[in-house]
Amino acid sequence: MATLDKHSGWVLPLFGILSILALWAGLIYGFGVQRFVAPSPAGVASAIWENRTLLWNNISVTAGEAIAGFFLGNAIAIVLATIFVHSQLVNRMYFPVVVIFHTIPIVALSPVLILIFGLSPLSKVMVAAIICLFPTLVNMVRGLQSTTLSELELMSILSASKAEVFFKLRVPKSLPFLFAALKIACTTSVIGAIVSEWIGAERGIGMLIIQSTFEYRTELLYASIATSSALALCLFGIVSLIERFAIRWRTG
Repeated sequence: MATLDKHSGWVLPLFGILSILALWAGLIYGFGVQRFVAPSPAGVASAIWENRTLLWNNISVTAGEAIAGFFLGNAIAIVLATIFVHSQLVNRMYFPVVVIFHTIPIVALSPVLILIFGLSPLSKVMVAAIICLFPTLVNMVRGLQSTTLSELELMSILSASKAEVFFKLRVPKSLPFLFAALKIACTTSVIGAIVSEWIGAERGIGMLIIQSTFEYRTELLYASIATSSALALCLFGIVSLIERFAIRWRTG
C-alpha cells in the first residue's frame, strides 16, 4: 500500500491512459472500423512519426501564439483584479462590462479580431489572451479579497502601509487562487489559438486540422489533435511545477 501511494502520482494516470488506448484499439479492430473513419492508436502514432516535421513546424507557431496570449491575458487580468480590489467604484462599474464581454462566443469574436489585426499572429495572440482573461480575473479578485478582518487588523496594528498589506498579505493569500486559474488558462490559451487559426491562418496546428479534415487525411487529423493536446499538457505541467515552488508554505 505504501508503494502504491508513493507512485500513484504517475502510475495511476499512466494506467488510465493505457486502458483508454487499449479500449480504443479494441473498438477499432473489433468492429472493423475503416481507417478513414477512425484510425487505431498505432496508426496515429505512425502518422505522428511520419509527419513529425510538418507537425513541429505548425505546433511551434500555435505554441508561440498560445504562450504570448497566456502571458498577455493573465497580465491584464492581474492588473484589473488589483484595480477592482482597491476601488469598489471601478469594480461596480466595469466588472459587469467584463462579464458581458466574456459572454461573446470566441468563435464569433475571432473574425472581428482578424478583420482588425489581419491574418498576422497578433490576431491569434489576442484571441488567446481574451479567452484567458476572465477565469484569472475572477479568481484573482477572489484571492485578493480572501484576507480576513483579523489579518487586516493585525497589519494595521503593525502600522503596515497599503503596499505592505498588498504584497505581504493579499498577494500570498491570492496565489492558490491565481494558480488554479492559470492551470485553466494555459489549456484554454491553446484552444483560443487553434480556434482563431480555424477562421484564418497560413500556418498553425488549427490550420492543419482544417486542412487534413477537408483532405480526408484522418490519421494526420488525429495526429494534429494529439499534438495540440500534448502542447496543452506540457503547459499545464509547467504551471503546476511553478506552483510547487511558488507556494512552498502550502501543505498537502
